Amino acid sequence: MAAFAKIGLNNKVMEVLSVHDNELLDSNGVSHESIGISFLTNLTGWAIWKQSFEDGSSRKNFASINYSYDETRDAFIPPQPYPSWTLNETTCQWKAPTPYPGENYTWNEETLTWENE
Repeated sequence: MAAFAKIGLNNKVMEVLSVHDNELLDSNGVSHESIGISFLTNLTGWAIWKQSFEDGSSRKNFASINYSYDETRDAFIPPQPYPSWTLNETTCQWKAPTPYPGENYTWNEETLTWENE
């Protein structure tokens, strides 16, 4: 199954739908994202779709509701968890100002530190 993200205002992912792999095949049996987009546009009437890959082989992260699609990076980016966190340009994941110390810690945005639960 292929996954496609429905892209809305401000490039936000509105939903993610599964499409059978057969719906992406051309007459030669080659899979194309554009064919999947046409299938979903005809099915739903919505024209802005991007294929998402669970293994992260393309578009950095698997799309999820409220993620953003960044056209420049060609990546799905999760919502920023805290204002102090910065985006890792390689992974398109958010990074805390200090490394995560391990299990049972939560981020405190006021002190900009990890706190033991």
